[in-house]
Order: sequence, then structure tokens, then C-alpha cells
Amino acid sequence: MGQVNKYAGISSFVVFTLLPLISSSFLTWWLYRYQEGLQGWGIGQWLLFSLVLAVLCALAVVPPTYLAIVMGFFLNWPAFPLLVVINLLAIGLIFWLSRQINFSWVENWLRSDPKRAKVLNRIQEQELKVIFFTKLSPVFPFALTNLIFAASGATFKHILAGGFLGMIPRTALAVYAGAQARELRQLLENPEQSNWSQWVVAALVIISVAGLFFVLKKAFK
Repeated sequence: MGQVNKYAGISSFVVFTLLPLISSSFLTWWLYRYQEGLQGWGIGQWLLFSLVLAVLCALAVVPPTYLAIVMGFFLNWPAFPLLVVINLLAIGLIFWLSRQINFSWVENWLRSDPKRAKVLNRIQEQELKVIFFTKLSPVFPFALTNLIFAASGATFKHILAGGFLGMIPRTALAVYAGAQARELRQLLENPEQSNWSQWVVAALVIISVAGLFFVLKKAFK
């Protein structure tokens, strides 16, 4: 049974890495085809759509940043609170999924060696900061990082709080990029259209990497 859970866990990591790439291509085609219909949707339809998207984000079917760009295009800034809810629900669903598949073998492996266990304990002392700086960067995959945190024994409150705080700047930037776009095709082909947006993305990546470096350096002392 343990081996089955282990293989299921490894397969989940692979799926959570590859699926967003495949789904983004399909979603782009779907958006092009049904763009006019989506522009006529009311708030009730978008609320229902948001619940579905929360599940899809948790299953790594839809990347949240890509979703924020698209919803920013159709809804402008009213999309922001919906996206915050989607992110929180997706984080909760991923954590629940990690408990259903049972990723305890990951933490057991990390703790099987005294040196690895010591490193893990030190990182967990700075758990909230590590999660925050990881989620701040648009580079790190949303679903995969949440799954890794859950599998390595991070607490739900830290995953939720760190994910919420870290996702706010990148979600706001994505919504802004979508709201400023004139055409959907142009937006999806070049989401960071302005130099200003590109500089902000670069700044988020630098802050994320620098923050992780200093937090982990402090933890390893």
C-alpha cells in the first residue's frame, strides 16, 4: 500500500508540472472561439465559473496567473476579489488532496536522515516566510509548490496565509495587464505588454529569490 501511495504521489508531481502547459494551449483556443459569448456574461455566471476554476486551479488544470490575466480582460478590477477567493479555495483543495493521496512518504524520507531532518526542522521554523517568498514569484508553479509544501509537512495555516499574501501582488499585476489589453489575442500572446509590467515581474522574481536566500541562510546557521 505504501508503494502505491508513493507511485501515486510521484505521478501527481509529474501531472502538476505538465498539465498547466497543456491546458493553457487548449484554454487559449477556447477563449478565442467563445470570446463574444464570455463578454456578455453577468456576475452570477462569473461566480459559478469561478467555483469551477478553483477546482481546476487546484488540480493544476489552469495556472492562476494565466487565469487572472484573462479575467482581468473580461471583468477588469472586479475580477480581483474573485481571484483571491479562487486562490484560497484552490490552496485548500490541494491541501485536502495531499491528505487523500497520502504524501507522508515524502516527509518520512526527509526525516529518515538526521542531516535532512535537521535542515527540514530549521526550514519549518521559517515556514511562513519561505512559503510567502515562494508564492511571490510568478515563476514557481502554483499547484506544484502548494503540493510540495503540503507533502513536506507544512501546516495548513501557513500554506494558506503565505499563499494568500504572496499571490496578491502577482494577481494584481496580472489583472492590471488584462484590464489594459485592447484585444484578447494580443493579451494572450504577450501578457506583459508594457515595459512597466516586465519590470514589476522581474522585481517580484528578484525579491522572491533574495527573500528565500536570506531566510534559508538564516535557517541554516
